Amino acid sequence: MSAYAAPLKEMRFVLNELADLAEVAKLPGYTDTTPDTVDAILEEASKFASEVLDPLNYSGDQEGSKWKDGAVTTPKGFKEAYKLFCEGGWSALSLDPEWGGQGLPKLLATPVTEMITSANMSFSLCPMLTQGAIEAMLLSGTEELKKAFVPKMFDGSWTGTMNLTEPQAGSDLALVRTKAAREGDHYRISGQKIFITFGEHDLTENIVHLVLARTPDAPEGVKGISLFIVPKFLVKADGSLGERNAATCASIEHKLGIHASPTAVMVFENAIGYLVGEENKGLSYMFIMMNAARFAVGLEGVSIAERAFQRALAYAKDRVQGRDLVGGAKAVPIIRHPDVRRMLMLMKSQTEAMRALAYVVAAAVDFSSRSEEKEDQKRHQAFVELMIPVVKGWSTETGIEVASLGVQVHGGMGFIEETGAAQHLRDARITTIYEGTTGIQANDLVGRKIAREGGVTVKEWISVLRKFDLDLSKSGNPDIQAIRSRLAAGVQAIADSVDYILQTAGKDPNAAFAGAVPFLKLMGIVAGGWQMARAALIAEKKLSGKAGDQAFYSAKISTARFFGDHVLSAAPGLATAVTSGAAAVMALSDDQFLAA
Repeated sequence: MSAYAAPLKEMRFVLNELADLAEVAKLPGYTDTTPDTVDAILEEASKFASEVLDPLNYSGDQEGSKWKDGAVTTPKGFKEAYKLFCEGGWSALSLDPEWGGQGLPKLLATPVTEMITSANMSFSLCPMLTQGAIEAMLLSGTEELKKAFVPKMFDGSWTGTMNLTEPQAGSDLALVRTKAAREGDHYRISGQKIFITFGEHDLTENIVHLVLARTPDAPEGVKGISLFIVPKFLVKADGSLGERNAATCASIEHKLGIHASPTAVMVFENAIGYLVGEENKGLSYMFIMMNAARFAVGLEGVSIAERAFQRALAYAKDRVQGRDLVGGAKAVPIIRHPDVRRMLMLMKSQTEAMRALAYVVAAAVDFSSRSEEKEDQKRHQAFVELMIPVVKGWSTETGIEVASLGVQVHGGMGFIEETGAAQHLRDARITTIYEGTTGIQANDLVGRKIAREGGVTVKEWISVLRKFDLDLSKSGNPDIQAIRSRLAAGVQAIADSVDYILQTAGKDPNAAFAGAVPFLKLMGIVAGGWQMARAALIAEKKLSGKAGDQAFYSAKISTARFFGDHVLSAAPGLATAVTSGAAAVMALSDDQFLAA
């Protein structure tokens, strides 16, 4: 079984050439992001991922987390790995130095998160949710609550969770029934939450649950939801742990994948909780966590794709089967066969495109929070908000596709658990569901990010893409001209789709939203094609200057050409689905779906 190796050369190329880390490092507060610091962090993260986390991935999947009498035991090695994770400072890389974080850019934290997730997705979920909980508390909590909980969460001593879902309230949080009754300076929380990742575990001494609940006089619907901190153990005034709170784990789910990550059913029985922010504004606070989590889940799509590709590539180089199509007398490794080559190129090109987009969005997050120009902040924030559903939805859907291709490259052995290929597909499958399904991401993109603002941000992005076409037109490389042609068709497909959405959403919402997921995929492949074309232009300049690894840069251009021909070429068809496909989507009656 092949081991994970972080693609550091590729990561550095994307960080420096596409996401412009040098400019991010100039932002206020980021001056410590020197090239030496960046290299040291990437190298150490790579070692931690490959030497500590990757060896636990398969064994953790096979063993799984275990529940007994309300307690959860994580797989062998996880506690020790988590301790090393905290000691290495990985839990607070991009968090505020005021509270013990390292204060580094989100852009630098992104490849570190990718490595950790590629090596062991189940493990990565615990710190991911903790960071989201920290962000919600820092933006909305009182100073007293911050002092009581945040420092221990920063250093990893305590972890955080996000408690939204209930048996009757999945994506529709208006149906939340968990109650919060005022009692002096706190509240009493009662109710049940399901699908709570790392809701109970043995990695830390305390778990800080962020819980959505309703006060007795709260209005109906989402306007009546409040957010509460409900710790597993109460915290005394001196910061030490007190008595056990009435927040217990009734069971953990038996899942398709991410077996090492305990997914808990949490029961709150008159548990003590503390209000975050104001009553009835909990959903807006929770969306702070949700947006951070949605980007992180999109990065999971990238991470799983990278791991699946590495495993498939190693197998394809090693597995000897069949002869060369042209004059081959001896059996050859399957990587020589055109269709296997096609699958590997689909895996490689889409993974590179997803990574590039995610890192560019991470850089935009840094600019949106640290730029000294307010207009610059607004512009970058608008771009981030437009792209978050794309990063989440497109990257996770593509991650599943790439993991499935990985099984296919292995042939029959891919269906056997011992090769590890099947685990990536099983683990990837949840990513399109949690933190908002692909349909929810697509509806957010079409409804809130385009229709509600009249397409202002997406049209600005289209303008950027059309200006970029001028840069592409100057290249004499036929591969670059090929992707230029595909990208231009993709940009036009987006423009046509946006016009349709703006004309239709107000008068016929069913028609506009019937094509929301195809539109999200269209946005993803065009945004990915944009980054691949940028990479190809940069590689062309490097080749002409005889700089660096010439084989690497040559591969960049060829991979971009493949992406254009095999992925970006689907753009016009997706636009047809958006602009002309609604009638058939809504045509059948409920009864007509089943032919009796």
